[in-house]
Amino acid sequence: MNIARILATPLACETIDRLRKINGPLMFHQSGGCCDGSQPMCFLNGEFKTGASDVKLGTINDCDFFMSRDQFQYWQHTQLTLDVIEGRGSSFSLEIPLGIRFIIRSRLFTEEELSHLAMVE
Repeated sequence: MNIARILATPLACETIDRLRKINGPLMFHQSGGCCDGSQPMCFLNGEFKTGASDVKLGTINDCDFFMSRDQFQYWQHTQLTLDVIEGRGSSFSLEIPLGIRFIIRSRLFTEEELSHLAMVE
């Protein structure tokens, strides 16, 4: 039994579906750097170049979700849930023109869950 590191709310999944119809295949990256700090950002699949400094947390609604390895060190003990709120962020993420933005909600894993976590790639 693997416990997912990344989940998505129904509203986030609806938003992903809407963006996919407009743009095609998508991916997510959360850097913890500039442009809204740790806000998850949605890109065309492959538009953001990932590398050795990134880890893949999992897949949500057929979209790979990556995080910078440095940021992952802070979040590795939490389950992340992608959600959507009203309001315009100041990033390059694809949802911004819609007047909404993706956010991350988190909770700490239980001791039992920690022993069943899905591996990061």
